[in-house]
Amino acid sequence: MDLSLKTETFTQDRRDWLGSAHGTDAPVSASLDVTKFTAGTHYPSGYLKSGIPLGKVTATGKYGPYDNAAADGREVCVGFLFTGVDVKAGATTVVGSMLLHCFIREAKLPVTIDAAGKTDLGSRVVFV
Repeated sequence: MDLSLKTETFTQDRRDWLGSAHGTDAPVSASLDVTKFTAGTHYPSGYLKSGIPLGKVTATGKYGPYDNAAADGREVCVGFLFTGVDVKAGATTVVGSMLLHCFIREAKLPVTIDAAGKTDLGSRVVFV
């Protein structure tokens, strides 16, 4: 029997980037390719932050961070990570949820999105 003291920490996901609850009732499941994310930018606290713009990697069908300069499919923004996702050491794939239709407070996003990414989203996403 192990009676030693163990410490566990918890974080709370911020969703202040959402402009309203519109669209949050219909998120879709998304397999995320952890190797496409940068630890210091996208998950500095051990979890992928909600609100990250996502693009779909053509070769695998998994999602990574939107990057207009990429050439693997992620150059097209398709949605936003809806909930924070824990990234365990050594993980290459994690599952999260993605919003495809919503209102976004752009200034509150955890990373920036460029004009091309906004254009990709069309009228499905409204920036407020």
